[in-house]
Amino acid sequence: MFSELAVTDRADRAQTLEARIWQIWVRPPAGSGVEEAMQRGLRFMELGQGFDAMRAFDAVVAGAPGFAEGWNKRATVRYALGDIDGSVADIRRTLALEPRHFGALSGLGLCRLAQNRPAEALEAFEAALKINPHLAGLENIEALRDRVRGKPL
Repeated sequence: MFSELAVTDRADRAQTLEARIWQIWVRPPAGSGVEEAMQRGLRFMELGQGFDAMRAFDAVVAGAPGFAEGWNKRATVRYALGDIDGSVADIRRTLALEPRHFGALSGLGLCRLAQNRPAEALEAFEAALKINPHLAGLENIEALRDRVRGKPL
């Protein structure tokens, strides 16, 4: 799926492939016992209850440390709660488990922007786009490229 996602020029196909990848990523490993905690964490995220989501995802990563999406979701919550360094640490765990995780790479870019590290942000965003050129939210990457290269905005 990743190889097709990287080369397709059809937006509808890219959307389908991305959705399938996310469906696979978000499913905890069978028999891990973290399914309920994962669902609670996702529900708390939807409700904007960051601290409750954090507790749920703490349980997910404790119970299934090899589950990349558990780390990624906790990274997302940490970012939302302003714990940028914690988010970066969880993103690193995510990427160690799933190097093609374009969502985590995009999140790393956001963290690096928040840390005022634009060159590292650009590197992360470009890595995400290499895997998923259709990734939403990175339409203004040219402005960041110009900033990193020292061109006036």
